[in-house]
Amino acid sequence: MPSPTPMPSPTPETCPAAKQQPYPGDQHPPQPQKSFLAAWLLSLLLGILAADRFYLGKVGTGILKLITLGGLGIWVLVDLIILVAGRQTDSRGLPLEEYERYRKVALIVTPVWIVLYLIANAFNV
Repeated sequence: MPSPTPMPSPTPETCPAAKQQPYPGDQHPPQPQKSFLAAWLLSLLLGILAADRFYLGKVGTGILKLITLGGLGIWVLVDLIILVAGRQTDSRGLPLEEYERYRKVALIVTPVWIVLYLIANAFNV
């Protein structure tokens, strides 16, 4: 019994679909944008541990922020201001997703949180 002849691979000339779509694995799927809400909450609650920096993919500055305990609080405050102002980006330089949706809440909650934090620490001295 003769062995079957192998089928030739499709080429753009013989198969129009081979020309239009790359084969799976040729491209990486696009990564979604990072969430403003997640970054803001991480910065607000765990900013001293640099959780916001690590979430945004900024590992180098995240390690520095962690080692300095958020720049003794100054770096935490600066990151919060940058986030609320809508100027923060992820490690790829992309803006954060849904900033406009949560902007008003962040503008109200952030100063209230900072004032309550300062009042609570004033009585713990």
